[in-house]
Amino acid sequence: MLIVQKYGGSSLEDTDRIRSIAGRILEAHRSGHEIVAVCSAMGDTSDELIDLAGRVSGAPPAREMDMLLTAGERVSNALMAMAIRDLGGDARSLSGAQAGIFTDASYGGARIVRVTPVRVRQVLDQGAVALVAGFQGLSRDTDDTTTLGRGGSDVTAVALAAALKADMCEIYTDVDGVFSADPRIVPGARPLAAISSEEMLEMAATGAKVLMPRCVEYARRHGVDIRVRSSFTDRPGTLVSDAVEGAAVEGSYVTGVTHTRSLARIAVAEVADDPAAAAEVLGLLATAGIFVDMVQHIPAGPRSGLVFTVPAGDGPRTVELLERHRERIGCGPTRCDTGMGMVSLVGAAIRSDPGVLATLYRTLAEAGIGVRTVSVSEIRVSVLCLDDRLDDAVRALHRSFGLDAAGEAVVHAGTGR
Repeated sequence: MLIVQKYGGSSLEDTDRIRSIAGRILEAHRSGHEIVAVCSAMGDTSDELIDLAGRVSGAPPAREMDMLLTAGERVSNALMAMAIRDLGGDARSLSGAQAGIFTDASYGGARIVRVTPVRVRQVLDQGAVALVAGFQGLSRDTDDTTTLGRGGSDVTAVALAAALKADMCEIYTDVDGVFSADPRIVPGARPLAAISSEEMLEMAATGAKVLMPRCVEYARRHGVDIRVRSSFTDRPGTLVSDAVEGAAVEGSYVTGVTHTRSLARIAVAEVADDPAAAAEVLGLLATAGIFVDMVQHIPAGPRSGLVFTVPAGDGPRTVELLERHRERIGCGPTRCDTGMGMVSLVGAAIRSDPGVLATLYRTLAEAGIGVRTVSVSEIRVSVLCLDDRLDDAVRALHRSFGLDAAGEAVVHAGTGR
């Protein structure tokens, strides 16, 4: 079997952890598997590099930031190669460019446009472990080093698995797989043996940090199965695959309860009850790079209101932008309510249960949690509430839908990544 493994920063916190992971990689390799391992930067290395940049420059150029930040992954992969060789194995470390990861020219958040892993294949054919620095690539347009943005090492691993036609892509983190809720909030969160790619994408998009949405999207597009495991245990973890139809716990239509913090609720008054008017508002925000979620029309005669959420940090900019273009858009004043959070129910079977919404409202009412906005899709129901009641909402809904397990979940390094 050809297996691509990815290890996050919490799994590579120090040299002892690197040697431990080197042993895990060698064990798989000596079992007869071809192994490609993608290593993130050690622990808080990326944050430390960002801090260094801030000390020497008030406005570091994006190109130089990418050159700086990719150093962390190259360091950890080179150290991993040394550790593997010290344990009697053979390994070669490669940068993203050497591994054939080619991207567009968007510094800080580049997209992969082509993967040609010729040198990776050569290393494997020589009987060695191939170690690839995650989170980075080479721009086809500028020949500059680029970074892939948040969760970029996960994307690197999936992209290599697709290009190499790997049998499995294993994402190692500090939890024992995907859980029915964040185990740091819900001690009784259940580990899921398997989950559909569709469900995982919704959970990732609504706050489950164990996998990033871009990683799941790439895997779905290229038919890559992912297994999420802990680098601290030998448990089998969670299979994420299109072959899985749904992972709902028996007796419940809900697979998981996720949450997103720090949102702002934007209410735009007097927007014409016409899709073109909403498109004008949302198009303006898209051009400004502001992510919008939970969009709803509030009927009020021929001129309705438009309500949606944005990240809290984008709240003031959203209001300023809409007020500045208010005459052209033809809308009324814009209001921003901060201190919001979103709790979501995710499950492929939600569409089969007409009682999900009633149970959700009743549970939150009994917990004294007010509902500000509700968004419903085929496999997700999301509710906006006050951020300081978000944890209470997650625990109450997890319990109400019968997801609590008897045991207590463990986060081995405290990050959930």
